[in-house]
Amino acid sequence: MKSAVDLLVRRLNGLAPKAALVLGSGLGGLVDEVENAVRVPYADLSGFPKSGVTGHAGEVVAGLFSGKPVVMLSGRAHYYEQGDAAAMRPALEALAGIGVSRLILTNAAGSLDPTMLPGSVMLITDHINFSGSNPLFGEPTDRRFVGLTEAYDAGMRAAIEAAAGLTDIALHKGVYMWFSGPSFETPAEIRMARLLGADAVGMSTVPEVILARFLGMKVAACSVITNLAAGMTGAELSHRETKDMAPLGGARLATVLKRAFEDGLLDG
Repeated sequence: MKSAVDLLVRRLNGLAPKAALVLGSGLGGLVDEVENAVRVPYADLSGFPKSGVTGHAGEVVAGLFSGKPVVMLSGRAHYYEQGDAAAMRPALEALAGIGVSRLILTNAAGSLDPTMLPGSVMLITDHINFSGSNPLFGEPTDRRFVGLTEAYDAGMRAAIEAAAGLTDIALHKGVYMWFSGPSFETPAEIRMARLLGADAVGMSTVPEVILARFLGMKVAACSVITNLAAGMTGAELSHRETKDMAPLGGARLATVLKRAFEDGLLDG
């Protein structure tokens, strides 16, 4: 991890971002709006993941975003790729090592709410870990007992809500349930998820939230809705649908995040 931190510090050349974004499906184009961008491929950084999912580039991009210093992780590794819930730990440790204290996570998700249609954006208020796994398995210290009562920082959530209001973009709020994937959920699992209080389902983000809180970062997360979940329309789900629909909601979320950074709403 130290070698990754050292390399990033050298490449950033004095830039000291306190905020980082992990870009999920549909948000990869956000890196093109980073001014004076420094790009570092994951392959150059010790321990960083090698994502095997189409639509995830695999590079660190740092610079100015809406005038504020930021570092973006373009692409993530998922638990379903290698069965490793801690795959993003080295990357997040490196972010903490260069001084990042606030993490914004984004993902593509399926909606359990018939009024939250594809192309919508949902601010995650809480999550349900239904995967049966945890990225802190094997952590030898008592730090592994991470409190998650306030996993999603209230101040950061309020900032994103305020930015959405300023841009007149509808922002849903709800609970995200993490399934391991890579197969999509069954209609019965979706009915169960709804009974348990979930509003959206997906295959990422929750391990990163746990790791970020373990590392002392404040966290916010948003889902781009790409489909109604299994059994809600009668149609079969596919990754193609995710790739096709993610850019629509991704553009809306990008507008909200740009406004939040521009107005300094996430500076606190």
